[in-house]
Amino acid sequence: MGSIWELDFYSRPILDEKQKKVWEVLVCESPSDIRTKTDSLFRYAQYCSSTQVNSGWLRTALQEAITTAGEAPIKIRFFRRQMNNMITKACEDVGIPAQPSRRTLVLNQWLQQRMEEVYPQEPGYQGGANASVRLERPLPQRLPDALEGQQWAFVTLEAGDFAEMPEWEIGFGESFPLDFAKITPETRIPGVLIFSPRALPLAGWMSGLELAFLRFDTSQGARLLLETGVTESWILANIKNPQTLSEAEGFEASKQKANGVHFIGVQSNPQAQSFAGFWLLQEVNLP
Repeated sequence: MGSIWELDFYSRPILDEKQKKVWEVLVCESPSDIRTKTDSLFRYAQYCSSTQVNSGWLRTALQEAITTAGEAPIKIRFFRRQMNNMITKACEDVGIPAQPSRRTLVLNQWLQQRMEEVYPQEPGYQGGANASVRLERPLPQRLPDALEGQQWAFVTLEAGDFAEMPEWEIGFGESFPLDFAKITPETRIPGVLIFSPRALPLAGWMSGLELAFLRFDTSQGARLLLETGVTESWILANIKNPQTLSEAEGFEASKQKANGVHFIGVQSNPQAQSFAGFWLLQEVNLP
């Protein structure tokens, strides 16, 4: 499997000599394995004049990034929906599919670091509020009937247990190094296991969704939601049982203590020794 890249192309809090916003493209590689060394991941950055902002300039920048990396990624993730058309066109022009996604964990951290350490050092830096991503959320959808799990359960693992993840039998999945999330080996990582006799089709469907994170929602009853893409949301379960409600609250509390890190696994039954799907997730605020 080839690499996956994360991309942002947007204005920065810097003005040029004509008092116009400076734009920037950031490209970085997504970690896919618990053993990935984050300092080994590919990164590319280039400023862009506001007069050059178009898909042609971005396509050229992507071609330069591919040349620098030595190989093209299999897909490119991006979280700014307002840049959808331009990013998608540029990616298509270099023959790489673009995917709206909130699974841009390295990019989010890199942007935050540049906001704090890099842009303030640039001539023309303008402090204050930065443009952030605000998107209308559509109503959560029901899972397709054929893909609903028969059972599910809240579980926890110690962060240290994930050191053995490369030896687990996993059909579909994705992970990242836990030191990237700044948590200790003793930290309890909460998760949800879904059990279904159709475990493999369910995991296969989930693998095409750009899984973002799980969250316990009480805005319209108590529900466990699976957030995917940039704005999509799916109802994994409606929670009515008081004990399960308490477990859901515990899941959310543990997730916050683990800096948003959690997981979702799909198995054929509770006795299964393998996973049809297993994803390490992190809920983060987009820049």
